[in-house]
Amino acid sequence: MTDKMPVLTVLTHRPAGPGDAADICALLNAVDVIEIGRPETDLGSVEADLNRPDIDLATDSWLAFHGSRLVCYALVWADGEPGHVYGDHYVLPGHRGAAQRLLELMEIRARELAAGAGQAWLRIQLNVKPTIDLSLLTARGYRSVRRYQVLTRTLDPAGDLPPAPPEGLTLRDCSADEADRHRAHALVEQTFAAHFGHVERAYEPWLDHLDARRLDWSLVWIASLPGEGDVAVLLSRDDRTSMGWLSHIGVREDLRGRGIGGYLLRHGFAAYAARGRDTVGLGVDIHNETGALGLYEAHGMGLHYAVDTWELPLHSQG
Repeated sequence: MTDKMPVLTVLTHRPAGPGDAADICALLNAVDVIEIGRPETDLGSVEADLNRPDIDLATDSWLAFHGSRLVCYALVWADGEPGHVYGDHYVLPGHRGAAQRLLELMEIRARELAAGAGQAWLRIQLNVKPTIDLSLLTARGYRSVRRYQVLTRTLDPAGDLPPAPPEGLTLRDCSADEADRHRAHALVEQTFAAHFGHVERAYEPWLDHLDARRLDWSLVWIASLPGEGDVAVLLSRDDRTSMGWLSHIGVREDLRGRGIGGYLLRHGFAAYAARGRDTVGLGVDIHNETGALGLYEAHGMGLHYAVDTWELPLHSQG
């Protein structure tokens, strides 16, 4: 009598499709639990990624399976200047082969997207303690170029009340006026132009990037001062399961240091406390030269988790 031969589990891959959103969301939440201790990926966010107008799922996305189990997901897209390619890569621990194969496919597609550019790179963001083996990245020529922190703060409806504005400052939301939405876009472009990784976008592509169908414009505010006009913007969103999110707090460079940023931050706290949220969060580049990290920490925000931007020069042939 002979021993049975072991059954080999085959690694396969294919492009993602809109119908894969729930399975991808489950994978990302499994990665969330390992990396940050709790699931924080919303199905709507995954669906939005799979329906982005700048992504062709047939060429720009991949799912890797170990047998029938989804173990790795990747996506790439070109954005901003020629040669600037971005990607997402998520893998369960212990699946080095799947992680490597999808990195290879991402890089091949990234070089196609960057064809003709004199200088080109692929950037992906990963938790500082990711599920992927970082030696896979360093062996392929990636290097860590920036660190970004997600900060959170617990809200108290009794304590987080609407703050008094700096003298003369008025605030209006963008719920009623399309012109104000254009103005919010202009202020974001103006105040974030020098930030690392900022991609300049015209209004319609900016709306697509925001997935504006899910955006509540009553939670986007513009601040004005007499004699100065519109001076700052607070763009927030309440479409995350785990917390309210302050996406952009931007103050015109010539008016920084007058307490406007701190006021907008506290206004965001009060707005979300009044909506019944118990937590609010935001993201910040730790090398941000405006001092944003110190401002947020001074107002009680603390580290939730951090991510590193990893960059691979593509050396595309032009």
